[in-house]
Amino acid sequence: MTGIWALAALWLGLALIASLLSIWLRISTALSEIVVGTIAQLIIGAAVGSAILGTDETWIKFLSGLGAIVLTFLAGAELDPAVFRLKWREATGLASFFFPFLGCAAGAYYVLGWDPMPSWLAGVAMSTTSVAVVYAVMLEFGFNTTEYGKTVLAACFVTDLGTVVALGLIFAPFTFKTLVFLGVGIVVFGLLPFVTPRFFARYGSRPSELETKFLLLCLLGMGALATWADSEAVLPAYLIGMVLAGTVGKDQILVRRLRTLTFGLLTPFYFIRAGSFVSIPALIAAPFAFIFFLIVKVASKIVGVYPVTKFYKAPNREAAYTTLLMSTGLTFGTISSLFGLSHGIIDQGQYSALVAAVIASAVIPTVIANAFYLPRHLMPKPEAESAAEPIKGGRLAIEPAHAVNHSA
Repeated sequence: MTGIWALAALWLGLALIASLLSIWLRISTALSEIVVGTIAQLIIGAAVGSAILGTDETWIKFLSGLGAIVLTFLAGAELDPAVFRLKWREATGLASFFFPFLGCAAGAYYVLGWDPMPSWLAGVAMSTTSVAVVYAVMLEFGFNTTEYGKTVLAACFVTDLGTVVALGLIFAPFTFKTLVFLGVGIVVFGLLPFVTPRFFARYGSRPSELETKFLLLCLLGMGALATWADSEAVLPAYLIGMVLAGTVGKDQILVRRLRTLTFGLLTPFYFIRAGSFVSIPALIAAPFAFIFFLIVKVASKIVGVYPVTKFYKAPNREAAYTTLLMSTGLTFGTISSLFGLSHGIIDQGQYSALVAAVIASAVIPTVIANAFYLPRHLMPKPEAESAAEPIKGGRLAIEPAHAVNHSA
């Protein structure tokens, strides 16, 4: 067990360094964890050996996968049904999916000379918008509580739903297992909004944290069924979060406890592990494919998303910020790339180029967006400012201000 404790201490030490960097550089912790993972793999791998980080250890892969599942669930739970009904036209525009999907697939085939199936996989991997990164940024600046943030998260859901459907239709076999997964999923997604609030009302609000155990049971159970059916565990997690948005999403105490578990322990393993997959020497030796995919993805997202935001009369700063956030990629992009590698659709070199472009798209557009286009006018007011109001005698009732949550 000594080796396990030492390895866990190493990973949490890297997570602590990433958190400090996010504070000093004023960027999202999710992005700093990706960068720290990449640099750690380069430095530690060169000094001691690439195996020292233990990225293939079963327990690290479990914590990383669980982090992606719970983070995706939380992002789905942030979707306000009332806002989605009001803003469904803005949220369901599929330009964010189709433009990069077709553009990157065509570029891989005609420019890079890839075979048809690897080209289609490249289109799928590059079409995504990172729910993990966007949700972390929304949480970082408080947008997750605003109508704007909830609309952006809904648009992310629609984009990634297109990605998952494309991956399934083009590559995943439609078998009896798929039918079982769809049938059970329909039943579970239909029952959860009815069962969950009643179950929580009768047995919840106890020190045993029954609510968290119930949600983790649902997430892991449906995740196991999804992987058994050759799908991905994060897909049912997002759908469970979405159908429970009207109940779990409104329980701020429960959501805060889940965030503590997720951002304090689980997601550092996911983001640092994702960053550790990037081989800087390999990218330096053959950078064209990586740069090409990054440019085509961001350019096609801009061509597809920015006109839509302007059509709905978004101001220039807000439109640019939304477009850049929708240009990010991480969770489903790496999942799609790994799917292609494990099924022999792409080789190791193609996988490295795709994963590097996906991770770069998580970092570069977000840094530019937060540095130059952050719509501060949409950020929620500090609690003290909103609570301050005149009362008799000319005195002000002011609650203590709470700092913006930097745990994302």
